Amino acid sequence: MGFQARKSFKVMPGVRMTVSKSGISTSVGVAGARLTRGPSGRVTRTVGLPGTGIRHTETLSRTAPTSGRSDTAEAPPATAKPGLTSPRWEKELYAAITGGNLADLPRIAQAHPEAQLVAATVDGLMAMQAGESQRALGILRWVWSLGGAVETHPFVVKYLSLGQITMGIATGVSATLPLCRDAVGLALAELEQKTGQLQAAVQVIEQLDPSVIAAVSLCELYLQLGWLDNVIQVSNGLRNVDDPTALLITFRALAFQAQGHETAAQECFKEALKSNARDAGIRHLALIERAKGHIRQGNPVRAKKDLERVLAENAANEEVRDLLDTL
Repeated sequence: MGFQARKSFKVMPGVRMTVSKSGISTSVGVAGARLTRGPSGRVTRTVGLPGTGIRHTETLSRTAPTSGRSDTAEAPPATAKPGLTSPRWEKELYAAITGGNLADLPRIAQAHPEAQLVAATVDGLMAMQAGESQRALGILRWVWSLGGAVETHPFVVKYLSLGQITMGIATGVSATLPLCRDAVGLALAELEQKTGQLQAAVQVIEQLDPSVIAAVSLCELYLQLGWLDNVIQVSNGLRNVDDPTALLITFRALAFQAQGHETAAQECFKEALKSNARDAGIRHLALIERAKGHIRQGNPVRAKKDLERVLAENAANEEVRDLLDTL
């Protein structure tokens, strides 16, 4: 397999781990001006003075249009933009991205070979955000076949170095990354997973640089495929230091449970739950699965204690209520 998460992770340049509900938001632009589409479809424009901390954010659209794109956003002022002698493709691509004229991206990609990689990458990510999964899948598969290294494209280096992509990785964990190969890979893997192509998703993730982000995505896929030894190998030696590691340790516990190693699983759950500061979704997953283990071991008292801890924070959890009714 050749992929293993370690206590010291190699984190991609510019990566920031955050906690949020599953979703993807895309932010593109230049220094001092950025256009952002959030998971809800809200489009905002942020204009600021680089290095001063002064910025202004304006909402351009509160809901996504029918096509999933914002086609009428006014181009924000920028500190860097193509000059008079810049090639036509560069000017058109810049105008489409910073001006929010995202519907122009397919045309630009077809008309200008020099712009294809960047235009297709941004178009694919925006299509994914708009819910156009099949279209996004086809585009990002093509981008990935070219290597996916959009971060080395001169246009990205010059104009989109501040571009960011935030996407949900698994329960309680999301990642904010620059426009780069790893972001393309994670997005493609999520689309492959949604369409049931789990092994294709694994093949993509296993080609990424080893990182805590990739490890979380990979272990979730391994669990769905039943590749339990792979989950245990990737998560070996981890300690609960943040949300991603807490989730990886929970995945490790689930793998041990599925193999019938209840004691090993309970030890992993103990580590995963040692901090109440972790995301509620991760803690609840660990508590519910640990409770199921207690039930199998004939210990309803401990199971009830774990389930009621979840119930205290989320009284609407039907799975917890159903399990409590069986005790």
